[in-house]
Amino acid sequence: MDFSLNEEQLTWQKKAREFANTKIRPISMDRDQIEGGFGPWDWSVIEEGSKLGFRTQAVPKKWGGEGTGFVTQALVMMELAKGDSAICKAFSQNWKWSHLIVNACNEDQKERFLKPFIKDHRYLIGRGITEPNAGCDNRFPPKEDPESGYKLKAERDGDSWILNGDKCFIANGSVGSLFLLDARTNAKVDIKRGGTLFLVPKDTPGFTVGKIFNKRGWRFYQNAELIFENARVPHANVIGNVGTGSVKAGGGDTTGGDLFGDLELAANAVGVCDDAIEMAMNFVDTQEKSGKYLIDHQLVQLSISEMHMLTEALRSLVMRVAWEHDQGKRSAIGVFMVNYSTDVIQKVTKLNMKVHGAEGIRINPRVDKLVRDSMVWSHLAGDTVLRLKAVSKLDFPNAWSDKKIPLNTTQAAE
Repeated sequence: MDFSLNEEQLTWQKKAREFANTKIRPISMDRDQIEGGFGPWDWSVIEEGSKLGFRTQAVPKKWGGEGTGFVTQALVMMELAKGDSAICKAFSQNWKWSHLIVNACNEDQKERFLKPFIKDHRYLIGRGITEPNAGCDNRFPPKEDPESGYKLKAERDGDSWILNGDKCFIANGSVGSLFLLDARTNAKVDIKRGGTLFLVPKDTPGFTVGKIFNKRGWRFYQNAELIFENARVPHANVIGNVGTGSVKAGGGDTTGGDLFGDLELAANAVGVCDDAIEMAMNFVDTQEKSGKYLIDHQLVQLSISEMHMLTEALRSLVMRVAWEHDQGKRSAIGVFMVNYSTDVIQKVTKLNMKVHGAEGIRINPRVDKLVRDSMVWSHLAGDTVLRLKAVSKLDFPNAWSDKKIPLNTTQAAE
C-alpha cells in the first residue's frame, strides 16, 4: 500500500490549501461571531470555490464534474477544513449527495439534476431525513416497527406524490436548490419497506423553509426546517423503487456505514486538528513562562506530542479508507473511523486550549471556535452512542442482519 501522492492529488491539495489560506480563513472568525449564529449567506466564498472545482469534486467528468477519487477528496477536505470546518462542509455536503445521484439515479434524473448542478455555482444539495420526532432511529429502526423513523407522508396522486410533514435540522436547508427527501409511502410497515427517496427541488409548490437553527459550532453551515404542505412531486423524481428505504445500497454502500459520509467527517476532523496543532506550536514557540519558552516545559511537550500522535493516527486511517474506496474495496473500517475521529478532534482541540492557558479561555476566540466545532462530531451520523451500536453490528451481525460485514479489506463485501 503506497500512499505517495500523484501529480493530480498534489495539484488539488495545493489548490485547496491556497484557497483555504486566502479566501476561507480571512472570513472564518467573522462568520463564526455573527450574532444569532447565522447571517446572510456568504455566496462569494461558495462561488469562488465552485469555480475552482470544490463543489463538484464527486461528479464524473462525463457529466462535467471534476471526477476526483476518494483520496483526492480526502486531501481537499483536510485543507479546506483547516481554513474553516463549516465552510469545508458546505462544499463537501454536495459531494456526499452527488455521489448518491451518480450511483443511484437513472439517466433521466441525472440529466435533469446533475447538469444544472454543474452549471450553477450557487446550486447546493441537501438530504432531508431528520424530523422533530425522528432522528437516530432513522439509521437503525427496530425491525417491523412502523411507528419508528421519519413520518413525512407521501401519497400517490396519478403521476405525482403529495408530500405533507416537516423535516428539521437539514443541512443547506435555507440555501439548497435540491433536496433528497426520505418519505413514508406506506405508513403500515417499517421505513425499510415503507420509505422512499425523492428528488425535491426548492421551487416545488407547497415546499417552504422554516426556522434556521442556531448552533454552538459549525455556525457558517446552515441547518433549517423544511415544511411540506401538499407539495406535489413527480413520480419521475423517485430514486430507485418505491418502498426501498434510503437507497444506500443503490448508492454503492454495502458496508453498513455511510460510504462517503464517514470519510467526509473524518477527513474534516484531520483539517481541524492540523489547525489546532499549528496554533499550539506557534503559541508555545513564542510565549515564555518562568524564564523559558513554553515548548521547553515538559508538560507542554507531552500535550503537543499527544496532539501530533492522535492526528497522525487519524490521518493514516483516513488515507487507508480513502485508498480502499478508490480500489473498490468495501470494508467496515469506515464505521470505526467516525467514532475515532470524534475522540481525536475533541481531544486535540481541548489540548490546544490547554496549552494556550488563560489566553485560550479569555482572549483567543479561534481556540474556542475549534473546541465548539469539535463538539458537533458527537451529534453527526446519528450520535456517538448510535455509532457505537453500528460498530456492534460488526461483532454481532445476527443482531441486525444475516450477513456479516467484512473487517478484512482483502475480503470483498457481498
